[in-house]
Amino acid sequence: MSILRKSNKPVSSRRQIQIKGVKDGILELPNYQYRLILQVSSVNFELMSEEEQDALVDTYQNFLNSLSTPLQIQIRIREMDVDKYLERFSDRVADEEQQIYIDQAKNYSKFVKGLITNNKILTRQFYITIPYSSTDKDFLFAKEQLHLTADIVSKGISRLGMQTRVLSSLEVMELFYSFYSPALSKRQPLKQQTLRMIQESYV
Repeated sequence: MSILRKSNKPVSSRRQIQIKGVKDGILELPNYQYRLILQVSSVNFELMSEEEQDALVDTYQNFLNSLSTPLQIQIRIREMDVDKYLERFSDRVADEEQQIYIDQAKNYSKFVKGLITNNKILTRQFYITIPYSSTDKDFLFAKEQLHLTADIVSKGISRLGMQTRVLSSLEVMELFYSFYSPALSKRQPLKQQTLRMIQESYV
């Protein structure tokens, strides 16, 4: 079962997720279960030639066949937060003195706002979750095994023309936070100083 899948049963998010904590970017679950999450870049498959597509499919098949551990692959489709994008854009041009560039920035912001009035701009994010099960409390050993597997997965993914990176503890919590409370996460994003409080609430 995917750790990012919502339950239809009317129970609390805390009971649905069942996270004991997040340490060094690793999810600690009940019964000595651990998860490491990789964020993966993408490739534009449709723009490839037929030969390139066939080669990519063959490489992907070989990658899957070479794995010695199960993986979870998640694709998240979310509406892009254009307000934050425009806010960052405005901050970058705030010190601009040339009037022609100021006018262009205003026109661009107006164009983007008009574009999203009747159209949603969606983003896709790709993740690979690596599991590990243990029989004791040796977290360091579990961490070592997860990173060894992550290194193997990353090398296989790189042959597909994609890159991976391990999510930090804060990014892992933000991922679950945005999944279970999407509206609130946009208004009140997590901060590093709140991570410890969230972790302690799951202990």
